[in-house]
Amino acid sequence: MTPPLPPAGRSRFSRNDDPDRLYTLTQGRSRSGSDAFDLVTLVVGECEPTPGMQSEHAAILRMCSFPIAVVEIAAELNLPVSIVRILLSDLLDTGRISARHPRAAPSSAELPDHDLLEQVLVGLRNL
Repeated sequence: MTPPLPPAGRSRFSRNDDPDRLYTLTQGRSRSGSDAFDLVTLVVGECEPTPGMQSEHAAILRMCSFPIAVVEIAAELNLPVSIVRILLSDLLDTGRISARHPRAAPSSAELPDHDLLEQVLVGLRNL
């Protein structure tokens, strides 16, 4: 049995794909110039695609009308995350997108005092 074909107009990246395409997409770069993007960084488009723009950049801007994670962009484009990071770095450098990291869990310094929580628990048990 052969594996299912990807939807029309979309290719599935694999190790057997022509590396020249990825080289061309990134203009020969193997790393982004910024550490602004991890897998869960939320990306939001700041403008619409313009004529003459690289097709992958335009596709990213169309996807980013609402916040979307880097990993979701990579999955939608069927490109490795490392390649998408380079493309996103280009867009960030030109001000076409903004990147926001999800909120981190509160640190222990931001949590209520342990004694206060104990008093609340005792009060709830007494109800």
